[in-house]
Amino acid sequence: MGMPTLLLLLAALLLLLMSMSMSGCSAAATYKVGGLDAWGAPPSTKPDVYIRWAKSVPVKLGDAVFFLYPPSQDSAVQVTAKAFAACDVSDPLLKLHDGNSLFNLTKPGRVYFTSDAPGRCRKGQKLSLDVPAADGKLLKPSADDEAALKALASLPPAAAPTEALPSLSPDDDDDSGSVPRRAGSIALAAALSLAAALML
Repeated sequence: MGMPTLLLLLAALLLLLMSMSMSGCSAAATYKVGGLDAWGAPPSTKPDVYIRWAKSVPVKLGDAVFFLYPPSQDSAVQVTAKAFAACDVSDPLLKLHDGNSLFNLTKPGRVYFTSDAPGRCRKGQKLSLDVPAADGKLLKPSADDEAALKALASLPPAAAPTEALPSLSPDDDDDSGSVPRRAGSIALAAALSLAAALML
């Protein structure tokens, strides 16, 4: 094999590995709702646990949120902004009771979740998340969204300030979706080493 052919082959290999590495950077993430806490009625010491958690996670379009709870005692439902504000769980958009509920964030805008277990929504077991558009911009809240935000504001803040809660992927301890990035970086380093060896 001649030197020009070898260089072309090497360049093609490097481009392929670099594109694999870059696509890993935008890999979707899965966030466990509440971080280390399971989905449930917030304790009196942390009534705003889900408000704080929602502010701590950098969700983007294509990510997912994961609710972990005892299936015989709780649920996770997606509701409209009006239903969220009124804690009306009679007609949810989506309802899961399996204890491992995964909701994919496929549309930009504000999404609302609560429990349909009696009284849990009024006790603060509710979550509102802003999902940005593909360009990273948030959509302007609607009038219904504003009413839902007022309902969240009625929850008292936690008794003592605490740090932002960690967010976890259900499969590992990395909340950033960076595993593909690390794998891509390792592959890129290996390709560069191979390239250097071939050129010698």
